[in-house]
Order: sequence, then C-alpha cells, then structure tokens
Amino acid sequence: MEQKCKIGGEGLRNRDVVNKDDRISELPEPLLLHILSSLPTETAIATSVLSKSWKSLWKMLPKLKFVSNNHQTFSENVCRSLILHNAPVLDSLHLEVGYKCDALELGLWIGIAFARHVRKLVLEFYFEEEGSVKFPGVLCRCNNTLESLILKGSILFDLPYPVCFKSLRELYLDHVNFKDEESVSNLFCGCPCLENLVVHRESFMDVESFTIAVPSLQRLTLEDELYAQGVGGYVINTPSLKYLDLKGFNVLDFCLIENAPELVEAKITEVSDITNENILESLASAKRLSLYLSPLKIKYPVGKIFYQLLSLEIHTDEEEWWNLLSLMLDSSPKLQILMLIDSRQYINKDLPVDRKWNQPKCVPECLLFHLEAFVWTRYEWQREDEKEVATYILKNARLLKKATLSTKPIESKKLEEMKKRREMLNELAAEDRASDSCHLEFEYDTYSYN
Repeated sequence: MEQKCKIGGEGLRNRDVVNKDDRISELPEPLLLHILSSLPTETAIATSVLSKSWKSLWKMLPKLKFVSNNHQTFSENVCRSLILHNAPVLDSLHLEVGYKCDALELGLWIGIAFARHVRKLVLEFYFEEEGSVKFPGVLCRCNNTLESLILKGSILFDLPYPVCFKSLRELYLDHVNFKDEESVSNLFCGCPCLENLVVHRESFMDVESFTIAVPSLQRLTLEDELYAQGVGGYVINTPSLKYLDLKGFNVLDFCLIENAPELVEAKITEVSDITNENILESLASAKRLSLYLSPLKIKYPVGKIFYQLLSLEIHTDEEEWWNLLSLMLDSSPKLQILMLIDSRQYINKDLPVDRKWNQPKCVPECLLFHLEAFVWTRYEWQREDEKEVATYILKNARLLKKATLSTKPIESKKLEEMKKRREMLNELAAEDRASDSCHLEFEYDTYSYN
C-alpha cells in the first residue's frame, strides 16, 4: 500500500512538471494566435494535437498560407482547413502551387475564401509544363471584402463581363495573361476603389493594346520585359495618379498617358524608340522625377513645361545623358535639388574620351534663382566632360547650399591613381563658385582584393 502511495506521489509530481512546461497554454489567446501566425500554416494546424485547449486555436488564425508542389491531398487539405476556419474575417490567404491544377480546384478555393470574407488573396502558380489556370471570373461578380489581390505566374483572365471588387485597393499582376482586350477592361473597370496597381508583363504575349483606365488609381508600377518590335502598346488614363513607375518600354508602337494632372512623382527607366508617345510631356505636373533614358531615343517636349518640378534625378549611364540634363535644366525653372547617378559600379573605360557637352546658351532660371542641393554619385573625376558639367553647375548655381560628389572606388594598391584623383578633385574645389555659402564635399573610397 505504501508503495502505491509512493508511485501515486511521483505521478502527481510528474503532472506538476508537465503543467510547468505547458505554461505557454496559459498565455492570452491573442498572444497565442500571434505566436501561431509566425509558424507555417501546416505546422500551426499540427499544434491541435497538443492538448484540448490547442485543438481549435488554429481555426482563429487571421492568416493562412499553403504551399505544395504535389497534387495528392493538397486540394483536400486547403478546402478542409478553410471550411473549419472560424475567424469572423480571414485577413489573408496565400496559395503557392507548383503543380498543374485546374479551374475547378481554383474556383473551389477562391469560393470558400470569399465566403470567409478574405481581405487579402495571394495566388502563385508556377507550372513546369506550358499552360495556365483560368481565374474564376464568375465568382467575382460581387465581392465586398477583398482589399488586396496578388496574382503571380500561370493565371489566365478570361472575363466576358465586368468583375465587381467593390473594396479592392491593391492589385498586383505578375506575368499573368489576358484572353483579350475586353478582359483587361472588364477587370480594371470593376475596381472602383483601386489605388495601387503593379503590372509586370511580357508585352503582346496576350493582348497588343493594354489599356489602364482607372479613375481612382494613385500609384502605378508598370514593367515590360519584352522588346515588342513596334507592335501594340499602352494607354494610361488615370486622372488621380500621384506616383508613376515605368520600366522597360522598348520599341513599342505607342505609349500614351492621357490624363495625369495630379502626378507628384515619376520614375522612368529604360524607355526608348516608341513610335507614338507623350511620356515626358505627360509628367508636367510632377514635383519629383527620376529619368534613366537617352534624349536621342525619346521625344522631348518644347518649352518650360516642368513648372512644378523641385527634385530631379538623372542616371548618367545612357548615351548623351548630359544633353538630357541641359534640356531638363532649361525646362524646370523652379528646380531645387539635382542628383546625377552613375549606376555602374566601376569606371567605364569603353566610353569615348572625346565626348563633348554643349552648355546651355543661357544660364537656366533654376540655377540662377532656386537650386540649393547638387549630388553626383559615382562621379568619374578623370573624364573631362563630367568635370565640365560639375564646374558649370558650381559656377552658375547662385543659391547652392551644398554640393556632394562621390567617386567610384579605386583599388588600394593603385597609389598613383589615388594621387591623381586627389589632384583632380582639388582642381575642381578651386574653381570659382557662384554661391559664397556653398559647402563642397567629396566622398571617395578604395577597395582591395584578398
């Protein structure tokens, strides 16, 4: 009898140890859900076997993510998990699928997610074989809760009638395809509250004329990865647009920005050889511009049109970039900040040494009355043409407060080259400056091989 009591006592002590080890179960439910949210969804669901208190905890998770490269039971697991989910609102559902699923499966997942009032839906489909899965447009006739839709990969939009995403504010399309131009229109016209649109595509693999007509849109990022050889193009009609980022528009038939009177900031990169375009002219209301293009390959508007422009960034990698600089200085009478950036890490020895910069015939108004800051990143001190540009700015910017020039790094063992760089920078520092209060600062670095 005494032995039984002893054994029983040990059993009680063991239970005390278990309880002490399970102190995490005593944490408030919101904190436990926060912990589970940091785990992969399948791992979080597996915690239901730990104890009775954990059995249904995962069902209140605000975010669910499922990843599979294998069909097997994936679809069943996704459907079962969504049906068992008990949270009043599903904040986010993320599905990453690496096998060729069909439209029926996708429709089932999205249908249940919509019934669970999902706010953010992320779909990534990457198939090894060719083909795509059709997005279930029939389920999108009226949705009041979806706020963010992110689609990547092998997805096809075939929309013979408009969708209705009443609350959608963010749309991200990464290499998805459209059956026709009507499908493009039916998607965008069905998003009356859309504010942020990101599109990455290979032009004309699906439709030739890609029209973005969204009155509510405020941010647009549009990247094209294919040289289109003069076929088709883009039409952008976004009267509320404030931020624009265009990249990779080469050899298109047209790129027309019809309406952007509210534009504040724009970034234009690798845009060239478009037959019919008005890109720079359409940026007239911008206050901040970043340009990575050649004036030889794009139409430039005539006259002082950038009356609102306060900050200008020009990349100096492109051909005859200094002529673009002259044009922009003449066209931007209120410019306050000028930044020149060479995106190449090291000195480009292939450029011709006799490049010549033609200075403006008259000193631009912005240099006489407004420019306050001048920054040149990776300034090539050994090039005479770049020295001419830097000297011109310093000699004519009357209100300049600070000029900062950083040079490309030199290998630490090249002492003669470092000495030459110091001499050239000292020569530039000794040049006359229009502004007595201008602080000129040089930044340079070295590197070494192990």
